[in-house]
Amino acid sequence: MVAAWSRLRWRRRGAWLWPTFIAATVPDAVIGSALPPSGEGGALVGAGVIGLAANLIAVVAVSWPAAAILRRRRRDLPVIVARDYAGTAVVALVTAAILALGLAHHSSVLHDRRALQDAIVRAQAFIGDRAPSEFRRNLEWISTFAIQSGSLYRACVPSLDGSRTYCVIVDTTQPFARSVRFGGYESNSSFSTGVN
Repeated sequence: MVAAWSRLRWRRRGAWLWPTFIAATVPDAVIGSALPPSGEGGALVGAGVIGLAANLIAVVAVSWPAAAILRRRRRDLPVIVARDYAGTAVVALVTAAILALGLAHHSSVLHDRRALQDAIVRAQAFIGDRAPSEFRRNLEWISTFAIQSGSLYRACVPSLDGSRTYCVIVDTTQPFARSVRFGGYESNSSFSTGVN
């Protein structure tokens, strides 16, 4: 009877891996969506799936070796409890890693957003000054395509009837006066198909 109570006590103390695994999905999804480790960010569900996959891979690959190290320090722990403790720690480390990568990448995301906004302002100024009037009246409908995020963009404005576009290439690394040049009449949707 004493052995049964001891096992029950260990099970209760060591049964945190899978509840933590499931609970970590929410913060992983929120962090991955708000602070993506690459790109601009995405859907909450997609970030959650990536977090789940990262946690699963980490638990499968790292929890056994981490449990072996833990059992060397604490020989009183049963194998299953040591693995549970190690797996729980691994899940917490995955969430911390997602947060650290997201924070490290966040400054480049902000830089790219500022560069895009700068490119739009420069393109609207150029088009508003030099394009034919049928395009100048549609400046608010500008569409942009990042040729090289953070520095080189293609911006297009449709004509009043929507049959043509007037496009410019914007290099935000250049001084304002030399940063914009005419980029043709092909729409960004057609242009991006050729680039991708």
